[in-house]
Amino acid sequence: MPPPLPPLIAALLDPARYPHPAAGVELIETHASWLLLAGDFAYKIKKPVVLPFLDYGTLDRRRACCEAELRLNGRFAPQLYLAVLPIVGQPDDPQIGGGGEAIEYAVRMRRFAEAGRLDRLCARGQLGRQQVSELAATLAAFHADAATAPPDSRFGEPQQVLAPALANFDELRDLLPGSAEGARLARLRAWTQSEFDRLRAHFAARKADGRIRECHGDLHLGNLVLIDGRVTLFDCIEFSEALRWIDVASELAFTYIDLLDHRQPGLACWLLNEWLTCSGDYDAAQVLRFYAVYRALVRAKVAAIRSRQDGPDDGQADGYLALAERLVVPPPPRLIITHGVAGCGKSRASRDLLLADGAAATIRLRSDVERKRLFGLAASGASGSPPDGGIYSSAASERTYRRLAELAEGLLASGWSVIIDAAFLERERRSAFHRLAAAVGAAFFIVSPQATPGQLAARVRGRLARGRDASEANLSVLFRQLARIEALGEDEREHLLPALRPPSRPDRGRTSA
Repeated sequence: MPPPLPPLIAALLDPARYPHPAAGVELIETHASWLLLAGDFAYKIKKPVVLPFLDYGTLDRRRACCEAELRLNGRFAPQLYLAVLPIVGQPDDPQIGGGGEAIEYAVRMRRFAEAGRLDRLCARGQLGRQQVSELAATLAAFHADAATAPPDSRFGEPQQVLAPALANFDELRDLLPGSAEGARLARLRAWTQSEFDRLRAHFAARKADGRIRECHGDLHLGNLVLIDGRVTLFDCIEFSEALRWIDVASELAFTYIDLLDHRQPGLACWLLNEWLTCSGDYDAAQVLRFYAVYRALVRAKVAAIRSRQDGPDDGQADGYLALAERLVVPPPPRLIITHGVAGCGKSRASRDLLLADGAAATIRLRSDVERKRLFGLAASGASGSPPDGGIYSSAASERTYRRLAELAEGLLASGWSVIIDAAFLERERRSAFHRLAAAVGAAFFIVSPQATPGQLAARVRGRLARGRDASEANLSVLFRQLARIEALGEDEREHLLPALRPPSRPDRGRTSA
């Protein structure tokens, strides 16, 4: 039998206790708080508990954490987080927001439709590419504005990155004492230590580059919700600076592995790519797998703890271990380039390849986006350049392809497959990337979509009319490209990869509830 409720919480189940209409009160209890749903509002009251990772042990601590929760969540959900209210009176006769000495504090929030949470959408097969794109843009913008960890702080220091990752294994060894699980954990621990040793200087460089930010800290799909059609973050970590001041790549890794856990690798791949496109932080890919494995093992630990408390977990802990094992052995890398004029379908074909990637291990580099980034322009910004001039001059194009090659080489060396979405009109440009693939031991493929002249012209006009794409190609550019394009040679055609389409229906299964 569950323990009886404290008098304060039992009293607050009475709708008459609230300063607004409420037909009834619903209680949701977690290990650290009580959430009371009353009418249009929700009230979160923190439990007087002290756990290894949080301290709500005194009234002053709970008040401070309530105020931190209001401040921190106000960064991205001010419409939800409204106030911190004192609760006065006696535990069995409380008043919310009254005068007098506080006996407790509550965070007052505006309620939202639970059906709009992204984990619920994903379970129903209703989470799509457009919503994930919006999430990526929202997350990249939030990270760009979030406070940066001071250089002299401990946050993001290499040893501070490694310590919690290794601590996971010590705890998991006690929670999963079987010999088979022990062997799996030993292999994952060895990979974690080896990967950390390889990336130690990289972690330090990311700290120096300002990539350690005051993040959300708990960004799984259940803490993301659609409100008025927009993705909104909520319920960030307020009780632990160490869990909040983290690498933005670690933040992204949490949502990435949650999509993988929901058996949506295409959407996980799309999230990663859209976030990279928005942020330009391709260096994050170097450390993403380390953080993804760490996040998967944290979830395994939580599942194992819950199993001990509540009974069998239906294989959740094992599922997260299996996910971590898949992450440490990515598929052999491939370098795929596109070939064709404006409007032929290169971006669509490369998009479909991302969405069809069952390992979520492919990163796309778009020449239109990276060209503008090189010249300090937003992806959708207009450069005002004439055809073959400005940022589209021969020198600018050479610089753009050099940048694409530089990024691709680093990503391939880190075990990611890469798609270069660019025109590649000239054979020599294609050959240069073929040589790059051979140098790093990656398989090489070409995607060359085809379209009729009428389709090409219609697509170019339609794209310009919508005004949302990074490409600035108009009909004049299209005609110039048609006159200049060098057809694939017979030897090149041996590397053609048919354009893939994503699954027609999302897989609604997942490894955990």
